Amino acid sequence: MKKYNVAVVGATGLVGTTILKVLEERDFPIQKLTLLASRKSKGEELMFRDRKYLVEELNENSFDADIDIAFFAAGGGISERYAPIAASKGVVVIDNSSVFRMDEGVPLVVPEVNGEDTFKNCGIIANPNCSTIQCMLPLKAIDNKHKIKRVVYSTYQSVSGSGLKGLKDLEEGKNGFYPYNIMENLIPHIDVFLDNGYTKEEMKMIQESRKILHRDDLKVTATTVRVPVKFSHCVSINIELEEEFDLKGIRTILSSYPGIIVKDDLKNLQYPMPIDVEGKDEVYVGRIRRDYSLDNGLNIWVVADNIRKGAATNAVQIAQVLIGKED
Repeated sequence: MKKYNVAVVGATGLVGTTILKVLEERDFPIQKLTLLASRKSKGEELMFRDRKYLVEELNENSFDADIDIAFFAAGGGISERYAPIAASKGVVVIDNSSVFRMDEGVPLVVPEVNGEDTFKNCGIIANPNCSTIQCMLPLKAIDNKHKIKRVVYSTYQSVSGSGLKGLKDLEEGKNGFYPYNIMENLIPHIDVFLDNGYTKEEMKMIQESRKILHRDDLKVTATTVRVPVKFSHCVSINIELEEEFDLKGIRTILSSYPGIIVKDDLKNLQYPMPIDVEGKDEVYVGRIRRDYSLDNGLNIWVVADNIRKGAATNAVQIAQVLIGKED
Protein backbone atom coordinates (compact mmCIF):
# COMPACT_ATOMS: atom_id res chain seq x y z
CA MET A 1 0.00 0.00 0.00
CA LYS A 2 1.23 3.45 -0.87
CA LYS A 3 2.15 5.62 2.12
CA TYR A 4 1.79 9.38 2.42
CA ASN A 5 3.62 12.27 4.02
CA VAL A 6 1.12 13.94 6.32
CA ALA A 7 1.19 17.21 8.26
CA VAL A 8 -1.17 18.36 11.01
CA VAL A 9 -1.35 22.13 11.51
CA GLY A 10 -2.61 23.01 14.99
CA ALA A 11 -1.45 19.63 16.22
CA THR A 12 -1.61 20.53 19.92
CA GLY A 13 -5.20 21.80 19.87
CA LEU A 14 -8.40 19.92 20.64
CA VAL A 15 -9.19 19.04 17.02
CA GLY A 16 -5.53 18.54 16.07
CA THR A 17 -4.88 15.95 18.77
CA THR A 18 -8.12 14.19 17.84
CA ILE A 19 -7.06 14.07 14.18
CA LEU A 20 -3.91 12.27 15.30
CA LYS A 21 -5.99 9.85 17.33
CA VAL A 22 -8.31 9.11 14.41
CA LEU A 23 -5.40 8.69 11.99
CA GLU A 24 -3.97 6.10 14.34
CA GLU A 25 -7.30 4.33 14.92
CA ARG A 26 -7.95 4.09 11.17
CA ASP A 27 -4.41 2.97 10.40
CA PHE A 28 -3.92 5.74 7.87
CA PRO A 29 -0.90 4.89 5.67
CA ILE A 30 1.67 7.44 6.80
CA GLN A 31 5.27 7.49 5.61
CA LYS A 32 6.29 10.69 7.40
CA LEU A 33 4.36 12.75 9.98
CA THR A 34 4.98 16.48 10.54
CA LEU A 35 3.37 18.28 13.48
CA LEU A 36 3.01 22.05 13.22
CA ALA A 37 1.72 24.64 15.67
CA SER A 38 2.35 28.13 17.01
CA ARG A 39 5.60 29.32 18.50
CA LYS A 40 4.38 28.71 22.06
CA SER A 41 3.86 25.01 21.26
CA LYS A 42 7.21 24.57 19.54
CA GLY A 43 9.20 21.78 21.14
CA GLU A 44 6.24 19.98 22.69
CA GLU A 45 6.18 16.22 22.25
CA LEU A 46 3.13 14.27 21.09
CA MET A 47 2.77 10.51 20.90
CA PHE A 48 1.70 8.80 17.69
CA ARG A 49 1.89 5.04 17.17
CA ASP A 50 4.08 4.62 20.26
CA ARG A 51 6.60 7.16 19.03
CA LYS A 52 7.30 10.69 20.21
CA TYR A 53 7.06 13.49 17.66
CA LEU A 54 8.42 16.99 18.20
CA VAL A 55 6.08 19.87 17.37
CA GLU A 56 7.58 22.36 14.93
CA GLU A 57 6.73 26.04 14.60
CA LEU A 58 4.54 26.79 11.58
CA ASN A 59 6.06 29.23 9.11
CA GLU A 60 5.96 30.04 5.39
CA ASN A 61 8.66 27.46 4.67
CA SER A 62 6.95 24.59 6.50
CA PHE A 63 5.56 23.17 3.26
CA ASP A 64 8.82 23.21 1.34
CA ALA A 65 9.29 19.65 2.59
CA ASP A 66 7.66 16.76 0.75
CA ILE A 67 4.11 16.77 2.16
CA ASP A 68 1.16 15.10 0.42
CA ILE A 69 -1.74 15.95 2.74
CA ALA A 70 -2.03 18.66 5.41
CA PHE A 71 -4.83 18.79 7.96
CA PHE A 72 -5.43 22.38 9.11
CA ALA A 73 -6.99 22.73 12.57
CA ALA A 74 -5.60 26.02 13.85
CA GLY A 75 -8.32 28.58 13.13
CA GLY A 76 -9.37 30.78 10.25
CA GLY A 77 -6.49 33.25 10.39
CA ILE A 78 -3.89 30.50 10.08
CA SER A 79 -5.81 28.77 7.28
CA GLU A 80 -6.25 31.99 5.35
CA ARG A 81 -2.54 32.73 5.48
CA TYR A 82 -0.93 29.30 5.13
CA ALA A 83 -3.37 27.01 3.29
CA PRO A 84 -2.82 28.75 -0.08
CA ILE A 85 0.95 28.51 0.46
CA ALA A 86 0.67 24.77 1.10
CA ALA A 87 -1.62 24.24 -1.89
CA SER A 88 0.75 26.18 -4.16
CA LYS A 89 3.46 23.65 -3.31
CA GLY A 90 1.39 20.62 -4.27
CA VAL A 91 -0.02 19.81 -0.84
CA VAL A 92 -3.69 18.85 -0.59
CA VAL A 93 -5.09 20.85 2.32
CA ILE A 94 -8.07 19.57 4.33
CA ASP A 95 -9.16 22.66 6.21
CA ASN A 96 -11.33 22.71 9.34
CA SER A 97 -11.91 26.48 9.35
CA SER A 98 -14.77 28.35 7.69
CA VAL A 99 -12.48 30.45 5.47
CA PHE A 100 -12.83 28.52 2.20
CA ARG A 101 -16.13 26.70 2.68
CA MET A 102 -18.23 28.86 0.41
CA ASP A 103 -15.57 29.41 -2.27
CA GLU A 104 -16.87 28.05 -5.56
CA GLY A 105 -13.58 26.32 -6.35
CA VAL A 106 -13.32 24.59 -2.98
CA PRO A 107 -15.32 21.42 -2.37
CA LEU A 108 -17.19 21.22 0.93
CA VAL A 109 -17.34 17.54 1.79
CA VAL A 110 -19.12 15.05 4.00
CA PRO A 111 -17.83 11.77 2.53
CA GLU A 112 -21.05 9.76 3.02
CA VAL A 113 -23.01 12.50 1.28
CA ASN A 114 -20.90 14.08 -1.48
CA GLY A 115 -17.59 12.24 -1.39
CA GLU A 116 -17.25 12.58 -5.16
CA ASP A 117 -16.77 16.33 -4.71
CA THR A 118 -13.42 15.60 -3.05
CA PHE A 119 -11.79 15.18 -6.46
CA LYS A 120 -12.92 18.60 -7.69
CA ASN A 121 -10.35 20.28 -5.46
CA CYS A 122 -7.66 22.69 -6.60
CA GLY A 123 -5.49 22.00 -3.59
CA ILE A 124 -7.93 22.82 -0.78
CA ILE A 125 -10.87 20.79 0.53
CA ALA A 126 -13.09 22.32 3.21
CA ASN A 127 -14.41 20.45 6.22
CA PRO A 128 -17.96 21.74 6.98
CA ASN A 129 -19.26 23.26 10.19
CA CYS A 130 -19.59 20.67 12.95
CA SER A 131 -23.38 21.01 13.28
CA THR A 132 -23.85 20.97 9.52
CA ILE A 133 -21.90 17.72 9.12
CA GLN A 134 -24.13 15.65 11.36
CA CYS A 135 -27.31 16.93 9.74
CA MET A 136 -26.20 16.15 6.21
CA LEU A 137 -26.34 12.36 6.52
CA PRO A 138 -30.03 12.04 7.50
CA LEU A 139 -31.08 14.88 5.21
CA LYS A 140 -29.31 13.35 2.21
CA ALA A 141 -30.81 9.95 2.98
CA ILE A 142 -34.30 11.44 3.05
CA ASP A 143 -33.78 13.81 0.11
CA ASN A 144 -32.67 10.90 -2.10
CA LYS A 145 -36.10 9.32 -1.74
CA HIS A 146 -38.43 12.20 -0.90
CA LYS A 147 -37.31 15.63 -2.07
CA ILE A 148 -36.97 18.03 0.85
CA LYS A 149 -38.77 21.37 0.54
CA ARG A 150 -37.76 23.13 3.77
CA VAL A 151 -35.52 22.56 6.79
CA VAL A 152 -35.64 24.17 10.24
CA TYR A 153 -32.59 23.63 12.48
CA SER A 154 -32.62 24.13 16.25
CA THR A 155 -29.22 23.25 17.66
CA TYR A 156 -27.98 22.42 21.15
CA GLN A 157 -24.22 22.75 20.80
CA SER A 158 -21.64 21.62 23.36
CA VAL A 159 -18.91 23.91 24.68
CA SER A 160 -16.12 21.90 23.02
CA GLY A 161 -17.33 23.50 19.80
CA SER A 162 -15.49 26.56 21.11
CA GLY A 163 -12.34 24.55 21.77
CA LEU A 164 -10.41 24.45 25.01
CA LYS A 165 -11.62 27.96 25.99
CA GLY A 166 -15.23 26.80 25.96
CA LEU A 167 -14.44 23.73 28.03
CA LYS A 168 -12.57 25.91 30.52
CA ASP A 169 -15.56 28.26 30.93
CA LEU A 170 -17.84 25.32 31.74
CA GLU A 171 -15.40 23.59 34.06
CA GLU A 172 -14.56 26.76 36.00
CA GLY A 173 -18.06 28.24 35.99
CA LYS A 174 -16.81 31.55 34.62
CA ASN A 175 -17.41 33.55 31.45
CA GLY A 176 -13.87 34.15 30.29
CA PHE A 177 -14.71 33.24 26.70
CA TYR A 178 -18.51 33.37 26.47
CA PRO A 179 -20.40 36.64 27.08
CA TYR A 180 -22.30 34.93 29.93
CA ASN A 181 -21.68 32.05 32.30
CA ILE A 182 -22.51 28.83 30.43
CA MET A 183 -22.84 26.72 33.59
CA GLU A 184 -26.55 25.99 34.26
CA ASN A 185 -27.38 28.26 31.34
CA LEU A 186 -28.19 28.32 27.62
CA ILE A 187 -26.80 31.00 25.34
CA PRO A 188 -28.72 31.55 22.05
CA HIS A 189 -25.68 33.11 20.45
CA ILE A 190 -22.90 31.26 18.59
CA ASP A 191 -20.38 33.36 16.63
CA VAL A 192 -21.08 37.01 15.81
CA PHE A 193 -24.45 38.57 15.02
CA LEU A 194 -25.02 39.73 11.44
CA ASP A 195 -27.14 42.59 10.10
CA ASN A 196 -29.99 40.19 9.28
CA GLY A 197 -30.36 39.17 12.94
CA TYR A 198 -28.88 35.71 12.41
CA THR A 199 -25.54 34.68 13.85
CA LYS A 200 -22.67 33.71 11.59
CA GLU A 201 -23.05 30.12 12.85
CA GLU A 202 -26.67 30.04 11.75
CA MET A 203 -25.83 31.37 8.29
CA LYS A 204 -23.04 28.79 7.99
CA MET A 205 -25.56 26.00 8.49
CA ILE A 206 -27.96 27.51 5.97
CA GLN A 207 -25.41 28.12 3.22
CA GLU A 208 -23.35 24.97 3.76
CA SER A 209 -26.41 22.72 3.69
CA ARG A 210 -27.33 23.95 0.23
CA LYS A 211 -23.80 23.53 -1.08
CA ILE A 212 -23.23 20.02 0.28
CA LEU A 213 -26.63 18.72 -0.80
CA HIS A 214 -26.34 20.44 -4.20
CA ARG A 215 -29.67 22.09 -3.46
CA ASP A 216 -29.41 25.83 -4.09
CA ASP A 217 -33.21 25.96 -4.00
CA LEU A 218 -33.51 24.48 -0.51
CA LYS A 219 -35.31 26.64 2.04
CA VAL A 220 -33.38 26.55 5.32
CA THR A 221 -33.46 28.44 8.60
CA ALA A 222 -31.56 27.90 11.83
CA THR A 223 -31.30 28.88 15.49
CA THR A 224 -28.07 27.82 17.20
CA VAL A 225 -27.72 27.57 20.99
CA ARG A 226 -24.74 26.85 23.24
CA VAL A 227 -25.53 24.41 26.07
CA PRO A 228 -23.59 23.35 29.20
CA VAL A 229 -22.48 19.98 27.82
CA LYS A 230 -18.81 19.14 27.18
CA PHE A 231 -19.01 17.05 24.01
CA SER A 232 -21.53 16.20 21.26
CA HIS A 233 -23.95 18.48 19.48
CA CYS A 234 -27.68 17.85 19.24
CA VAL A 235 -29.92 19.18 16.50
CA SER A 236 -33.70 19.10 16.31
CA ILE A 237 -34.53 19.10 12.59
CA ASN A 238 -37.99 19.91 11.31
CA ILE A 239 -38.36 18.84 7.68
CA GLU A 240 -41.04 19.58 5.13
CA LEU A 241 -41.10 17.14 2.21
CA GLU A 242 -42.47 17.68 -1.28
CA GLU A 243 -44.63 14.55 -1.11
CA GLU A 244 -46.42 12.21 1.26
CA PHE A 245 -44.20 9.67 3.02
CA ASP A 246 -44.44 6.49 5.05
CA LEU A 247 -42.90 6.81 8.52
CA LYS A 248 -41.75 3.18 8.51
CA GLY A 249 -40.07 3.85 5.17
CA ILE A 250 -38.25 6.87 6.63
CA ARG A 251 -36.89 4.68 9.43
CA THR A 252 -35.70 2.13 6.89
CA ILE A 253 -34.03 4.83 4.78
CA LEU A 254 -32.19 6.21 7.79
CA SER A 255 -31.21 2.82 9.22
CA SER A 256 -29.66 1.67 5.94
CA TYR A 257 -27.68 4.86 5.25
CA PRO A 258 -23.88 4.69 5.80
CA GLY A 259 -22.74 6.37 9.02
CA ILE A 260 -26.19 6.59 10.64
CA ILE A 261 -27.36 4.66 13.69
CA VAL A 262 -31.06 4.88 14.48
CA LYS A 263 -31.79 4.83 18.20
CA ASP A 264 -35.52 5.29 18.52
CA ASP A 265 -37.29 2.95 20.95
CA LEU A 266 -39.68 5.11 22.93
CA LYS A 267 -41.15 2.26 24.97
CA ASN A 268 -37.71 1.69 26.48
CA LEU A 269 -36.80 5.39 26.53
CA GLN A 270 -34.10 4.90 23.93
CA TYR A 271 -33.04 8.03 22.05
CA PRO A 272 -29.66 9.63 21.28
CA MET A 273 -28.02 11.70 24.02
CA PRO A 274 -24.62 13.42 24.19
CA ILE A 275 -23.46 11.27 27.08
CA ASP A 276 -23.86 8.12 24.97
CA VAL A 277 -22.56 9.50 21.67
CA GLU A 278 -19.34 11.09 22.95
CA GLY A 279 -16.32 9.36 21.43
CA LYS A 280 -18.32 7.78 18.58
CA ASP A 281 -17.91 8.43 14.86
CA GLU A 282 -21.47 7.72 13.77
CA VAL A 283 -24.43 10.08 13.55
CA TYR A 284 -27.29 9.00 15.80
CA VAL A 285 -30.91 9.67 14.89
CA GLY A 286 -34.02 9.32 17.07
CA ARG A 287 -37.40 10.87 17.96
CA ILE A 288 -38.51 10.16 14.37
CA ARG A 289 -42.10 11.34 14.06
CA ARG A 290 -44.57 13.22 11.91
CA ASP A 291 -45.08 16.93 12.27
CA TYR A 292 -48.87 17.13 12.18
CA SER A 293 -48.85 20.94 11.98
CA LEU A 294 -48.14 20.89 8.23
CA ASP A 295 -48.50 18.61 5.23
CA ASN A 296 -45.63 16.16 4.74
CA GLY A 297 -43.87 17.31 7.92
CA LEU A 298 -41.23 15.28 9.75
CA ASN A 299 -39.25 15.74 12.97
CA ILE A 300 -35.95 14.03 13.78
CA TRP A 301 -33.39 14.41 16.58
CA VAL A 302 -29.73 14.13 15.51
CA VAL A 303 -26.71 13.74 17.82
CA ALA A 304 -23.01 13.37 17.01
CA ASP A 305 -19.64 13.96 18.65
CA ASN A 306 -18.68 17.39 17.32
CA ILE A 307 -14.94 16.91 17.78
CA ARG A 308 -14.90 13.53 16.07
CA LYS A 309 -17.51 13.27 13.27
CA GLY A 310 -18.05 17.02 13.44
CA ALA A 311 -14.38 17.77 12.81
CA ALA A 312 -11.48 15.30 13.08
CA THR A 313 -13.11 12.10 11.84
CA ASN A 314 -14.78 13.80 8.88
CA ALA A 315 -11.43 15.33 7.90
CA VAL A 316 -9.68 11.96 8.04
CA GLN A 317 -12.53 10.37 6.08
CA ILE A 318 -12.00 12.99 3.36
CA ALA A 319 -8.32 11.98 3.23
CA GLN A 320 -9.34 8.33 3.00
CA VAL A 321 -11.55 9.10 0.02
CA LEU A 322 -8.70 11.03 -1.54
CA ILE A 323 -6.11 8.27 -1.28
CA GLY A 324 -8.63 5.62 -2.22
CA LYS A 325 -9.00 7.32 -5.59
CA GLU A 326 -5.27 7.62 -6.03
CA ASP A 327 -4.75 3.94 -5.26
